[in-house]
Amino acid sequence: MQDPVSGFTYPEEWVSLCIDETERLLVSEGLAVLTSDGTIRRRGFTTGSSASAAAKASVLSLINTGFNEVSILTPAGIRVQIPVTITRGTGECRKYSGDYPGDVTAGLVFTAEATPADSGISLSFGEGIGRWSRDTPRYKTGDPAVSCQAMDEIKHAIEEAVQETGIPGVSVRIFAREGREVAEKTLNQMVGVVGGISILGTTGFVEPWDDHLEQTVCDRAVHAERVVLTTGRIGMRYARMLFPDHEVILAGSRLGTIIPHLTGEVIICGLPALVLKYVNPSILDGTGFSTVEEFMTTERFLPAMLSSFQIYKSAHPNVRIVVVNREGAIIGDSQ
Repeated sequence: MQDPVSGFTYPEEWVSLCIDETERLLVSEGLAVLTSDGTIRRRGFTTGSSASAAAKASVLSLINTGFNEVSILTPAGIRVQIPVTITRGTGECRKYSGDYPGDVTAGLVFTAEATPADSGISLSFGEGIGRWSRDTPRYKTGDPAVSCQAMDEIKHAIEEAVQETGIPGVSVRIFAREGREVAEKTLNQMVGVVGGISILGTTGFVEPWDDHLEQTVCDRAVHAERVVLTTGRIGMRYARMLFPDHEVILAGSRLGTIIPHLTGEVIICGLPALVLKYVNPSILDGTGFSTVEEFMTTERFLPAMLSSFQIYKSAHPNVRIVVVNREGAIIGDSQ
């Protein structure tokens, strides 16, 4: 079984542990993530997908008010059904966050209002949708804070609705009444977005775990009975899947300061370059290579990796080291 969102191929032993056919179907459709113990974590929908659903519903409601969900095509190429509420010319979608515990935009309602036009499609953004307060390489001051992928997703949803209804054109306005309040809980002001939330979404899906490095990272690690420290976001994604019963923490460059404080079960999990340079900073010495990626193509890499494990574990016997590649396969395990 393959995850249609990330492309990750789930090991057969993981799949066999998931005995609920309904849950397996969710995983095969990209609506959930399977973990190593057979449990699943449901994905949510991004602000981009939520706004797209509201926009499509508003256009469809100009002709038909007998529906409570719409079909949209996500940037990942996966078509999904998203619940909506409608009145004539208006569509609303409440953002669903799946099993992502830290989503501050969970439950935020996106509203779209559609007005028939003689021809073409026009799209605007109103109350609660943030705008850029400064020029950036992609956006000008005053532009709505809508990513390119999300904008394409919304426009495609509107185009589908126009085709389905047969109307010659439409004007759609999207807003979020509580967007300004919710935005205060995000990093928008820090990046230069003011007045509301951003509409984002590279894949259209929200991953079912918090991948943000928190200020309390050391405290979380110290108080966890079983902890996995990861060096980057790819490592964090696979660590969540490999070790669902552990507290997974993105430690980044803080590995060296956190580990001395830990007394329980500790695992370091991540990509080869980041992990191996941490456990053995001299791994490339005398190899003639400047990067671990280059070194990995040689027969000398595996012995060097195993030797690095031994060197580190001689000083840290309670720490297990798991190295994964970008596809999520384990290429090294010190256990």
